[in-house]
Amino acid sequence: MRTTILSMLLATTLAATAQAQGYPVSGKWGESSDPAKGAIDCTNNRRVIEFSGDQRTDSNGGVPAYRNKSVVSAGPSTFRVVDEFSNAQVNAGQSAYTLRKIDADHIEIDNVDGSTLKLQRCK
Repeated sequence: MRTTILSMLLATTLAATAQAQGYPVSGKWGESSDPAKGAIDCTNNRRVIEFSGDQRTDSNGGVPAYRNKSVVSAGPSTFRVVDEFSNAQVNAGQSAYTLRKIDADHIEIDNVDGSTLKLQRCK
């Protein structure tokens, strides 16, 4: 009986740690440097990134889908994020960046190469 309980506790612990974390934002975000408040129309061939649970998709680039590996708070609205991805050339690759919430309608992604991607919430 004791072995069964310990085995169940171990299995529960392993299952909980294996789950990926969710992103600190959700929904669709379009590339935009417009400081105006409110959501934008993202149907005009804009680059769109969607955050949904522990999945992130990107309409532009060689990797269409990512899975979140970790999110670490680096301040009240700044997060260090590590994603995993696979494509035809890379298996279990990683992408690291800093995600910053500017306000309810704007976020920025600072990549390790020094580039910044400004995004605004989509309608």
